[in-house]
Amino acid sequence: MRAAALAALLFPLAAGSLAARDIILNPPIDCDLGSACFVQQYVDHDPSNQSMDFRCSNLSYDTHQGTDFALQSLEQMRRGVNVIAAAPGTVRATRDGMKDELFTRQSAARISGRECGNGIVVDHGGGWTTQYCHMKRGSLAVKKGDRVRKSTVLGQVGLSGRTQFPHVHLTVRKDGKVVDPFDPDNQVTCGAPSTETLWQNPLPYRPGGILTVGFADAVPKFDRIKQGTAGADSLKPSAPAIVVFGYAFGGRAGDKVRLVIDAPGGQMMDETVTLDKNQAQFFRAVGKKRTTSAWQSGTYLGTVSLLRGNRVINTETATVTVQ
Repeated sequence: MRAAALAALLFPLAAGSLAARDIILNPPIDCDLGSACFVQQYVDHDPSNQSMDFRCSNLSYDTHQGTDFALQSLEQMRRGVNVIAAAPGTVRATRDGMKDELFTRQSAARISGRECGNGIVVDHGGGWTTQYCHMKRGSLAVKKGDRVRKSTVLGQVGLSGRTQFPHVHLTVRKDGKVVDPFDPDNQVTCGAPSTETLWQNPLPYRPGGILTVGFADAVPKFDRIKQGTAGADSLKPSAPAIVVFGYAFGGRAGDKVRLVIDAPGGQMMDETVTLDKNQAQFFRAVGKKRTTSAWQSGTYLGTVSLLRGNRVINTETATVTVQ
């Protein structure tokens, strides 16, 4: 999400061209990218009031200055996922004490000037800094002046500041100007993304996808899906309905979400819904109400796919047992 610089370290907002390629980065989060966590949003390269990531796609928003490494649920955040230093350096500033909460219009005035939430700035020398935002309250493991190595634990992923999902926002700057680590020369060419990055190992680009799939006995509330508590491992034969849901990110208008339920006796349903607008995060669900005395016992398989044109972006599955 949008992140302001820490209190006394307000940096210019404009992205600039790379002056020197003298920093190499690792991801700032200790998890398996692509399965346990994912990149949801990138630096905005559109100078207008629209937005565009470095692949000329929609995984950004207006004036977004960093890369958002997101978790799948708030439950995952509560269990604890470490934020780690992307490169060696010296801690230049820290802030802690802000509560972990979903950003609302009511909280905007209260956190004004502290949109980064709990965070850290690390100075890497040569004009390079990295900034880590939205960290969990009370989790910061370093203080100003500490030397850190690549992969030193700085704290944990949280929900502080201006954010609506648990993630660590990483902003990279050279001489105070934002640099996109995926396209450091800031010369975006649609259809031919830069092969020169600041990452030690190339990070995969996901143009959107299914985060989780689950079953429930009714269409769940979105808040419960984001909490990570909506899915059931088993359902009673007397359950009023069997519903499969898919939680996804990076949706574009016109994308299709296909949801399939395979019952022990064969396919129970296969439905496809179309998105009518771009959505950073969303879910879709389909199901069937019980019309007999009991559901057939056994294992039910749910399959959810995100489709863009003729391309399947990705597919995820889940099972539930009726017993």
